[in-house]
Amino acid sequence: MWLKSPVIDEATKEELRSIADDDKEIEDRFYKDLEFGTGGLRGMIGAGSNRMNRYTVGMATQGLANYIKKQGSDAMDRGVAIAYDSRRCSTDFARDAALVLNANGIKTYIYEELQPTPILSYTVRELGAIAGIVVTASHNPPQYNGYKVYWEDGAQVTNNRDVEIIEEVQRVEGFESIQTMDLDEAKQKGLYNIIDTDMVDSYISKVKELSVNRDIIKEVGSDLKIVYTPLHGTGNKPVRRVLRELGFENVMVVPEQELPDPNFSTVKYPNPEERESLELAIELAKEVDADVVIGTDPDCDRVGVVVRDSHGEYVVLTGNQVGSLLVDYYLGALKSKGRLPEDSIVIKTIVTSELGAEIARHYGVDVVDTLTGFKFICSKMKEFEESGTGTFVFGYEESYGYLAGDFVRDKDGVIASMLVCEMAAYYKSRGMTLYDALEDVWKRFGYYREELEPITLMGKEGMEKIASIMDGLRKDPPKEMADVKVQVIEDYLKGSGVNLETGDTFPIDLPKSNVLKYKFVDGSWFAIRPSGTEPKIKLYFSVSGKDTSTVDSRMEALIGDVLDRVQ
Repeated sequence: MWLKSPVIDEATKEELRSIADDDKEIEDRFYKDLEFGTGGLRGMIGAGSNRMNRYTVGMATQGLANYIKKQGSDAMDRGVAIAYDSRRCSTDFARDAALVLNANGIKTYIYEELQPTPILSYTVRELGAIAGIVVTASHNPPQYNGYKVYWEDGAQVTNNRDVEIIEEVQRVEGFESIQTMDLDEAKQKGLYNIIDTDMVDSYISKVKELSVNRDIIKEVGSDLKIVYTPLHGTGNKPVRRVLRELGFENVMVVPEQELPDPNFSTVKYPNPEERESLELAIELAKEVDADVVIGTDPDCDRVGVVVRDSHGEYVVLTGNQVGSLLVDYYLGALKSKGRLPEDSIVIKTIVTSELGAEIARHYGVDVVDTLTGFKFICSKMKEFEESGTGTFVFGYEESYGYLAGDFVRDKDGVIASMLVCEMAAYYKSRGMTLYDALEDVWKRFGYYREELEPITLMGKEGMEKIASIMDGLRKDPPKEMADVKVQVIEDYLKGSGVNLETGDTFPIDLPKSNVLKYKFVDGSWFAIRPSGTEPKIKLYFSVSGKDTSTVDSRMEALIGDVLDRVQ
């Protein structure tokens, strides 16, 4: 019906005519509507109901507008803050969303240039906005874009609110129902507002306040050699500014990846979790003998870290390793300065290593687990804040997301970059590298190794395969893997677990989610979950022990057995 619709523009219709003879492409673009999930939209850019385009963005925004209007006139006047990254169509989608909201009588506040996701979270809180939108597909390939919705606390929508917004989006009856208005008219009516630079200045000041060892930065800030890559994204200005203003004088930016590029032409995926994306940064690090390499993804909420190992080779640390190092450094620094609250809490996800939890408990800090996704960490932050039952100190997940402080309610690549560099300065002042620090952590708490094995399954067939894998594991759960018995099975969709040794069942006090976790008698575990944002099913593995050889061999055997079972 797109070709016959009077509201679809001619360029979109022409794109569809160009694929008229490609039945498979047509099916993939139209076999379903691009789902407005619990965090918003994400998909390939293009014409079609299963693509990111101004019409699917418009329907999502109309649904959000309808939801906000039901909250009352005060919510409409408080408005919605909007930010966007460097991806193709990001600026257009952000403006389209603003004008849909404006046409519905809802004020918007939009940045004039690209900004990181965490700055959007901060802005929602500072403006007292009812909601926020950030247009980004994070670290996905360049053909993707996305749209995430935040609520008044600055966190992505969760719990019942996300379902209610989804229901409103689903009630929008076609593109004809999307309201919009002229940009000039929206500005004249005071509905479309530009966010001034004071907001970013305020955010940067807050980030710098989280520094706990400025004296160390003064001592070695001019000597510590830092290579940074924003991977063509939003981190370039804020990350460099924070480091510069704190006193890090030797920050070298990868020139080929410094400026925004919607094609991400120097990388296959703009993902700082992947060594391939950091190769240019590593090459520069070798040239200048850098102490640490940091890379942020396009919307600057994740950070990858590269350091020299004990053999002098540059290695990419895992998200679990960086998180554990930050827990050890940050809690230790706060405690040494008498700034660690007695009721401190560290929050992590259920698929994150237990090493950081062991370290936190060493400092007398409680640890709380949440479902995968930083929005659940931030939901817990809000819960503790409102109940007064604990003080959030640090949160992290294995997928390279970290947060300190309470003024942002999402993972923050600017904060994390600052803390990683300060941590590197701290250890440099003691004649240690970050890898030396990691080895020290292993000596004190045991050797931990974690692996992630994502399986990409594209299109309709892929979705069916993912569903089949999860259904098969539930109907016939493994009792043993790699010659080690399963002790506990946790099913987060059912909200319960079972101890296979005793037969006892127990409730899981977390929101329902399609995740299975298997814990073995030797303390190792693996978990499996379909990705909520990518056409993948993800398998997480963790093994711990006193020596590397035993752990490594156990890990290889466990991964092999599990992959044989699910593929």
